Parts: sequence; C-alpha cells; structure tokens
Amino acid sequence: MITLRIPATSANLGAGFDSLGLALSMYNEVQMEEYDGIDIQSADDVAVPTDQSNLIYSSARRIYELCGRPFPGLRIVQTNNIPMTRGLGSSSACIIAGICGANHMLRHPFTPDDLVNMAAYIEGHPDNTTPALMGGIVTAVFDTQKVYWVKQEVDSHLKFVALIPDFELSTELARKRLPAQVSHQDAVFNLSRAALFSASLLSGKYENLKVATCDRLHQPYRKDLIKGYDDVLDAAGRLGAYGVYISGAGPTIMAIVDEKNTLFPLQIRRQLKALGLGGWRVEELHIDNRGAQIVE
Repeated sequence: MITLRIPATSANLGAGFDSLGLALSMYNEVQMEEYDGIDIQSADDVAVPTDQSNLIYSSARRIYELCGRPFPGLRIVQTNNIPMTRGLGSSSACIIAGICGANHMLRHPFTPDDLVNMAAYIEGHPDNTTPALMGGIVTAVFDTQKVYWVKQEVDSHLKFVALIPDFELSTELARKRLPAQVSHQDAVFNLSRAALFSASLLSGKYENLKVATCDRLHQPYRKDLIKGYDDVLDAAGRLGAYGVYISGAGPTIMAIVDEKNTLFPLQIRRQLKALGLGGWRVEELHIDNRGAQIVE
C-alpha cells in the first residue's frame, strides 16, 4: 500500500479568477492499493463516498482506462485534514491523489504535464489542481484540453492565515452568483491586479498586496454568502494583514500576514469571537513548494 500526501490549495488569490493558485501546508493523506473490488474507509470518521462515486477512486480508474489496463479496484484509506467545501481545494486533493497514486502503481506512464492536463479536465479548471500537484504558486490557463502553466517557488517571509467558517459553501452555488458578462473596465481592473499580485509576491513588495487582492469579477458577488465578510476583512486589515481575499469559491477568507506578526492568529480569533463568529477556525499556514508527494 502506498501513502500520498496532498496539499490544500487556495485559488483565485483575489483578482486571478480561475488562473492563480498556490499550495499550502495543510495536507490530506491517502493510502491506496489495488484490490479486487472496492474498499474505501475514512481514517478520521469524516464522511466520504464509499462507492464508485468517490473522487479518488474514479480519478484513479480514469488513469487505468487511459492506459488500456484492466482496473481491478482499489482499497483506499483517507485522512481528511482539508475541510470539505470550504474553498481550500478538498476536491482537487482527491483528484490529485487518485491520478498520482494510479500513475505510481502503473510505473509512471504519464508525465507531470500529462497529469496536470488530466486533473484540470476532471476538475474543470486548473487553479486548484495544478498547485496541488506541483506545489508553489501557479499561473495556469486551461485552453480546451491543455493547461499552459508556470510554477514559481516562493521562499517568502509570509504566512497565510485561513479563517475557516463553520458552514459549507458549494462551488456550484458560489458560481451561480457570478454574472454572465462583465464590463471592459472591470476586466482591466482584474488583469492589472492579477499581474501585480504575482510580481509583488515574488519580488517581496508585499505592501502592494492590499491592492493586488482586490477584485471585481467574483468577490463582490459572493461576499453576501459569507456572514460577516466586510467586518472580517476590516478586522484583518487593522491587525496588519497585507492582503485579504476569498479563498477559491469560499467561504474561507485568507489573510496574508508577515511571519513576524506572531500575534495575528490570536488577535483575529478574538475579533471573530467579538463579531459573533467564534465557531470559525483559524489555521496558520505557509506556502508548500513541493506539491503532491508519495511518502511511503
């Protein structure tokens, strides 16, 4: 049985809708082996599908089918540290676990580029799956069936503090809030800020991140789905966050903070409690530059 470790991801990063994402130091672990049938278990009692609809199982089966190899079935044991439907890439982690595990068991018939393309095809967009596989901060464009991507490793003095609400928000519901069309002015607004985000993060001009995480394509339409959104953003800014944005489709709010700001997690917890949001989790994370790993 092999063991895989897959990082959480944070997508969009404010203005980089469906194109920017990064891997974070929160991990799902998946044990997997060929098995005559299907045996899926959750090691931490988180409810997961135990039939063929399980995303790890179905993603692995796709690899076997593409190789023309008979698929015997799988035994899977999941440890689900990445909270589901919170905007931290839980579904992408399952997809990457399935395709990486199957590719390893089949002795690597597919290249990393192949896996990037397959994962994006399954997920529908590459902003979570590509950093989950490759690590670092990723800029990606999904053009029909091919992903054009660039990974950049970030050795920064930043931490990403995830403010995780005590409720779920499906990507499908969050996407329904988006308009069918946007103005040329709003498109230019986002393009400039998405470019500024990557350049500023990599050059260390963190003071730019407050502007670079601003957005007009998705956050204004989704914020009403997150109780206390404006108050949380204001509180994080007052406590010294460089930038604050909705992680993926939400509802997690991500604050980018200097690693020397050791009081931020404690202080933001107090602020959340004062806002009546004491059930929210606060997780202090860093960028993971390695991506998916087979650890045993």
